[in-house]
Amino acid sequence: MTDENRKTEAETETDAVDEARSGDNPDSGRAGEKETGKSADQLEAELDDLRDRLLRAVADAENTRKRAQREIKDTRDYAITGFARDMLDIADNLTRAVNAVPAEARESVPDSVKTLIEGVEMTERRLHSALERHGVRKIEPAPGDPLDPNRHQAAAQVPADQPKGRIAHVMQPGYVIGERTLRAAMVVVSAGPAESRGEDKGSEGDGGGVDVSA
Repeated sequence: MTDENRKTEAETETDAVDEARSGDNPDSGRAGEKETGKSADQLEAELDDLRDRLLRAVADAENTRKRAQREIKDTRDYAITGFARDMLDIADNLTRAVNAVPAEARESVPDSVKTLIEGVEMTERRLHSALERHGVRKIEPAPGDPLDPNRHQAAAQVPADQPKGRIAHVMQPGYVIGERTLRAAMVVVSAGPAESRGEDKGSEGDGGGVDVSA
């Protein structure tokens, strides 16, 4: 082997050692940072920010999808609101026609009138059945039920056997469509039994039980 070959091999080994040392040098990482202009912490912060934006975008898309589904359902459920409200007057008239002839009086009317009454009753039942199929339900509270301002409309207040503030009488049934009130039931509210109201007034006239002698 010539001196020139030995020199070439020695230079090659020296270059390999220098390259290995440069890989272990901590300054090499900083050199990479200088090339990008950003530190590892800055890159991590940017990654977190992008991840947060992605999650927000996914959440917004999901909320939009749910809102659209809810609006579609509401449109489908309440599409006939105007038509159903117009049908309530017809339902009321059919009910009045049926109630115009008391049950005990029907035995003495001609068969033709009985047939007419039965036809009106059947029409009333079928009308309410059709309304129920489309989500329209009747509200007819019973005497003594609590007053619900979302479902009932108080038309008057009278002395009654029911507790004060409770429903005493139903003047007109109400209706709901889905979860919404289509027409509130018109009711009369109890002011309490007449006897208790008289006692209250008497106690007020007596000074409310307060000793005023001095």
